[in-house]
Amino acid sequence: MKTKTAPKSVAAATATAPALPDSAPAAVSHKLKVLLVDDHPITRQGMKALVNQQPNLEVCGEADNAPYAIELVGKLQPDLAIVDIALKTTNGIELTKNIKVQAPNLPVLIVSMHDEGLYAERALRAGAMGYLMKQEAGEKIIAAIQRLLQGEIYLSDKIKEKMLHRFVNKKGDNMVFSIDTLSDREMEVFQLIGNGYSTRQIAQKLSLSSKTIDSYREHLKLKLNLESGADLVRHAIQWARNEGSM
Repeated sequence: MKTKTAPKSVAAATATAPALPDSAPAAVSHKLKVLLVDDHPITRQGMKALVNQQPNLEVCGEADNAPYAIELVGKLQPDLAIVDIALKTTNGIELTKNIKVQAPNLPVLIVSMHDEGLYAERALRAGAMGYLMKQEAGEKIIAAIQRLLQGEIYLSDKIKEKMLHRFVNKKGDNMVFSIDTLSDREMEVFQLIGNGYSTRQIAQKLSLSSKTIDSYREHLKLKLNLESGADLVRHAIQWARNEGSM
């Protein structure tokens, strides 16, 4: 009796086993891909471990220099890039500009040891969507990553307060940054705003969500040193009149 029962249980287990491999890849396929760009292997190792602990994230590639990072952006098509400022061949600010040319919609998070007071605004003007100091706790790094993946900007409270104070105290066209600092996608949104398109209309035209367009509008205000949405619209309309419509 016992010798007959064992084969039946083994057969039953064997019959159900093939269902397991089919379900596992489905969970992995939903993970968002993160590209790490840092010339310190230990830093990359720690960041990789932190990212891979998240249920919706995985590190898809690593680079220690700008040329290889650009290659991986095209090859792996990550959902987000984490870039250090100090790299072997060029700095992370210039790399961010090049990434935004190749992949305008790719969110870039700058994570660096350099003082955010000196580099955060430069990173934003280059096209980054966030800036974070390396000494910040792991939960803040993950919070920044998740914020960028939702199309939002991430800056420390200290930097946001500094920017707001400057916007309030320093006004005038001489403080407006050059339109040339905008990424391809930001320029497209800026032109559409100048041509009278609403947020919903821009979202439909570019096949993006209204929330994403709102994030672009906030990013444009930061880059162009404009205090309000109304200022952004006026600036965009004036630019469109001078440069011509799309």
